Amino acid sequence: MRVLLNSVNSVASTLNLLGSGDANGHINEGFVPDGEAKGGKQPSKEANASSSYKLDVEIGEERATWGNPVEFLMSCISMSVGLGNIWRFPFTAYENGGGAFLIPYLVVLYFIGKPLYFLEMAMGQFSSYGSVKIWEVAPIVKGIGYGQAFATWCVVTYYTSLMALVSFYFIASFQDPLPWAYCDPAWADEKCADSSMNLTNSSMFGKSESPTDQYFRRNVLQQIENIDDGIGAPEWRLTLCLFFSWIVIFLILAKGVSSSGKAAYFTALFPYFVLITLLVRGVTLPGAYEGIMFYITPQWDKILEAKVWYAAVTQCFFSLSVSFGPIVMFSSYNNFKQPIYRDSLIISFMDTGTSLLAGVTIFAILGHLAHELDVDITKVVKGGTGLAFISYPEAIAKMAFVPQLFAVLFFLMLFTLGVGSASSLTGCVITVINDDFPQWKRWKITAVVAVIGFCCGLVYVTPGGQYILDLVDYFGGGFIIFIMAILETFAISWIYGYKNLIRDIHFMIGTKLSFYWVVEWGFFIPVTLLAIFVYSLFKYEPLKIGDSYMPTSATTAGWILTLIAVSQIPIWAFIAVRKQTGKTIFEKIRNACKPTKEWGPKNPNTHQEWLKYCKENETEVSNKSWKFYKRWTQKPYVINE
Repeated sequence: MRVLLNSVNSVASTLNLLGSGDANGHINEGFVPDGEAKGGKQPSKEANASSSYKLDVEIGEERATWGNPVEFLMSCISMSVGLGNIWRFPFTAYENGGGAFLIPYLVVLYFIGKPLYFLEMAMGQFSSYGSVKIWEVAPIVKGIGYGQAFATWCVVTYYTSLMALVSFYFIASFQDPLPWAYCDPAWADEKCADSSMNLTNSSMFGKSESPTDQYFRRNVLQQIENIDDGIGAPEWRLTLCLFFSWIVIFLILAKGVSSSGKAAYFTALFPYFVLITLLVRGVTLPGAYEGIMFYITPQWDKILEAKVWYAAVTQCFFSLSVSFGPIVMFSSYNNFKQPIYRDSLIISFMDTGTSLLAGVTIFAILGHLAHELDVDITKVVKGGTGLAFISYPEAIAKMAFVPQLFAVLFFLMLFTLGVGSASSLTGCVITVINDDFPQWKRWKITAVVAVIGFCCGLVYVTPGGQYILDLVDYFGGGFIIFIMAILETFAISWIYGYKNLIRDIHFMIGTKLSFYWVVEWGFFIPVTLLAIFVYSLFKYEPLKIGDSYMPTSATTAGWILTLIAVSQIPIWAFIAVRKQTGKTIFEKIRNACKPTKEWGPKNPNTHQEWLKYCKENETEVSNKSWKFYKRWTQKPYVINE
């Protein structure tokens, strides 16, 4: 792990040398050098914060910061590199063109994922607010923050249930032999084909099933065939594992960044140690080469399919956690002058590299499994939880050398990845509450959130829980985030104004963004995401349980989740407009589009410097050529003291 940490620091140093050469490590790519910036004066030297990470004093309150810059970087890596990199990316790539999928994925990452990541980092660091409070920048769209927080909470509730499954398997991995390696009469039925049998003609073909499959469905989940008659009661063993997962999250988050920052060193670096260990073991097994080639062999004809690009965007969002809120939350605890553009590059690089590394590792092991069973690799590849709890455990069970060791390492890695992501998402919700009620003790908020999260998570550890998980993931973590990402980029670029945004980033990190970022945030990202969202609606099909569709009541509940999140937009817009003063409704709406006095740097001295800088560099909300918008932006957009 020390080697990995040194590597991260080396990458940061290299990026500094490749950048503009200043002390903060700013990068020239996409920037206009300070000396060439047209118009606008440089930020005052007095506004520069100390390089040491101390408590930054807000207006009227204190806000803790990271112990050092590496803690922030490790926390972001821990958040972005999660379960989705291990079991979601490899299967998504395989299903959407293999090696050819990397082209749309990297394009989406560069032109959508990274710019959104940088945007959210900039907003959080500049304001020192969480994902809801940052909308002091434009109160009329404050509902975006609440909609994102709701989607984040939906994901957290089922994410911890996956951690519960991982905990269960981790404990079971200490048994000899591994409990899923054979058919136990306590849970197996007549269809179970023991590993000692000829699996070529049994577990993979006909009506027979492998012990790993039955162990997962019949023993761990105790899964029912449908949810027409309800989802059943929580399974007591998984309930205990869920409770343990929330205890771990509480201990990490109870003291805020002072505790989560330290934990991030382990949650960010340990998975790489395990992943590399499994990779070294995997590539030495018979059949590994065939598995890897199956994974990376490109299917060029799929690049032109719209669904492949849709899959690339959803994978990018799921992996980087953009538009969920944790990025804003983490950066809000930064030093005001933290070089976030450099950090966004490092995190994007680490996230993509981890996905590729995980894919090679997983398919090397699956290639070995196919070799052992003497079947085509397509017969052993399963998507989603099936890859983590059926395909991979079966491959581990067939290892001749200490399979328990590799099982323990694998599930410990998954749990560590889960903790990193789940604690980030939960911390986002806690920060939203803490920003609104700063007088409340953080550990008490964390405890209440953990208890409520545990109670909500009980739904997913029932016999019908996996169906509810798929439902919440599809609606709560998919549809909602697309909508919020579109509105987020539009609101910041066109209500607050891309010129104001560029001015603020210039004041904060000392470099002026080029026109490239205007095109990205103002046009390309919202238009592209809108097109993809419309495509997803056009291709929408009700979710299925096996070969049959989910009950209408379940699908209706999913749409209600989406409605709850989206309804936050008009609700909070109405509240914001009602609070404004003005003679007409149009004047109130216009005032609700302006930043409040709470918007800006939280350090009092820096805040005053910024107000002075704004007056010296008066910037309008939007481009004057947009005449239909000009009626709302007739006066320079200067924050009133």
